[in-house]
Amino acid sequence: MYPGEKKYPHIFSPAFIGTMEVKNRVKYGSTETNFNLRDGFVTDVEVAYMEAQAKSGAGLITTQGAFTDPAGEGKGYVGMMGIWDDKFIPGLKRIADVIRKHGAKSMCQLMHCGRVGGVELDYTVGPSAVKQAIPRFREPVEMSLEKIQLTIQEHIDGARRIVEAGYDAIEISGIVGYLISNFNSKYTNKRTDQYGGDVEGRARFMREIIEGIKKEVGSAVPLMIRLCGEELLDDRGGNTPEECLQIIKIAERAGIDALSVTVGWQEAAVSVITRDVPMGNWLYVAERMKQNLKIPVAMAYRLFYPELPEQAIADGKLDFWEMCRPMIADPDLPRKIIEDRQEDIIPCMACNLCLARLFRDQPITCLVRPTTGYEAHPDWQITQAPKKKRVVVVGGGPAGMQCAVVAAQKGHDVTLHEKSGRLGGQLAVAAQGPFGDEEFQRMIDYFSTQMTKNGVKVVLNSEMNEKHFADPLTAPDTVVLASGSYLTKNDIPGANRDNVVFAHDVIEGKVEIGKRILIAGGRGLGIAVAQFLLKDKSEHEITMVESQKKIGRDVNPSYIWRYVKKLKQGNVTVFKATKIVEINDDGVVINSPEGGQITIPVDTVILSEPVHSRNELAEHLEYAVGELYTIGDAMKPRRAHNATMEGYRTGLKI
Repeated sequence: MYPGEKKYPHIFSPAFIGTMEVKNRVKYGSTETNFNLRDGFVTDVEVAYMEAQAKSGAGLITTQGAFTDPAGEGKGYVGMMGIWDDKFIPGLKRIADVIRKHGAKSMCQLMHCGRVGGVELDYTVGPSAVKQAIPRFREPVEMSLEKIQLTIQEHIDGARRIVEAGYDAIEISGIVGYLISNFNSKYTNKRTDQYGGDVEGRARFMREIIEGIKKEVGSAVPLMIRLCGEELLDDRGGNTPEECLQIIKIAERAGIDALSVTVGWQEAAVSVITRDVPMGNWLYVAERMKQNLKIPVAMAYRLFYPELPEQAIADGKLDFWEMCRPMIADPDLPRKIIEDRQEDIIPCMACNLCLARLFRDQPITCLVRPTTGYEAHPDWQITQAPKKKRVVVVGGGPAGMQCAVVAAQKGHDVTLHEKSGRLGGQLAVAAQGPFGDEEFQRMIDYFSTQMTKNGVKVVLNSEMNEKHFADPLTAPDTVVLASGSYLTKNDIPGANRDNVVFAHDVIEGKVEIGKRILIAGGRGLGIAVAQFLLKDKSEHEITMVESQKKIGRDVNPSYIWRYVKKLKQGNVTVFKATKIVEINDDGVVINSPEGGQITIPVDTVILSEPVHSRNELAEHLEYAVGELYTIGDAMKPRRAHNATMEGYRTGLKI
């Protein structure tokens, strides 16, 4: 028995779903990738990605959702698998085969995306023509009774294909605003026929799909469904938690063998899976299901640490620990827990970059794992370097740390110099932000541990200059400049005043600030410092000035809406498409489209942009070392995922 199995005996105990025994309680949850072809056929990239998940040690591996109709009305993502024809069976079988090869049970998911589907059409479908709350999606067209019956049969036919492809189990998706949840919810189902009205009527579509599948494939094939335990749509007339439970009980009576319970819709105005939601926050929903159902219950949301599901299973609140994003970040997560190597887990930051990519019709990528989608690509694998080199990395931010780890894993002699007394760069500043941002420290700790384990020599309080590389006898073979970026007072006339400070210094408590605050810049850093000032409901009067028409243009869509909401709640005055003319004794002079040139009285000005690359050392080292790279913000100020990606790719080159 491995040490992790002793430490987490409930997670790593076997369990049943219907008649199927699963070796442990870890379920890799369904997530779209956009790795497949637009016509619905499975690709080598998807198979390799799923094989990485199958190798993980998890007991149950679920595919992404497969759309069920030839018109593509159920298709919500451009690279979504198809299951509406027998021609897709061979590709689906490839995934089932690689899952089985690694000793896990396989589950394929059926998914019709309903009012958030039709990604390549100019319309969507649903039970009723209820206006969309998210502008990205097309308006839905009400389904006829004939279309409803056809869609039910398409789900049944898809289930048959899942069995023919060799999967052990079937999952139906009925969450977050997809078609089944559209029928279940009184927010989107206004029908007055047999598929609308009361809870029983609204749940009829779901029930007939479940009953039809059980009749088609038999009771021996386990059937799981994903349903909302709470819709969080109170502001627009959604189901109550009691109605959600009623619907789930209908699903149980119809024949499902297990439930994956979720919380919230894409249209919900409540944070569900972002960092500001505490770990384990939604376990009470799973507990309610356990108290009212006889079938096993799984849950995925905000359960990143094994201690949480271990205790929940022990307490009878949960049966299966389901993971999506944490296993995108690290497919080896279960194996590392089994071996009690949690310090080696690549930590998911709940940044939702994966989701942002999906909604932009791009393949998923990951802030903390640059190899996502390249699991079988030879150019992305870390292999031993043919010649050992002496490598110096200048800068201990995410780009520098990532590069140092990869270079060391290739066998190089790596030294990392960081001018400050700590690692992390801007991540270390971000980790001091409010609303769950302390999780960024997990990423810093991970890189720090991996550098130690791989023999990287880390030198803090070490500011490098050209003199350190002047002697050709001691100069390293390779220098990587990951020296980050900086703010300056030289960009705004009159900014060279004592009451003008930098955003980083405010967050770190290095400067005193007054009551009347003006934040110069409304991108990520400017919003972060505003959130920091608002966290304790302070008495600051805050104005934000942004030159673009929108604030937060560099912020993930999963987060910007909640940030804007918090700014409004904090009474922050925001000027958009506005230029700062100068800072003088009277305050800050701005030129806005609405008011023209006005002066805003302030006590403190906080600069958050423009940000400049710190790469002056590059010109001095161009001919001093044999191999020179500039990465991360030192090349161009951007976001953290750009830094880790460049760090990884540069480490491979050395």
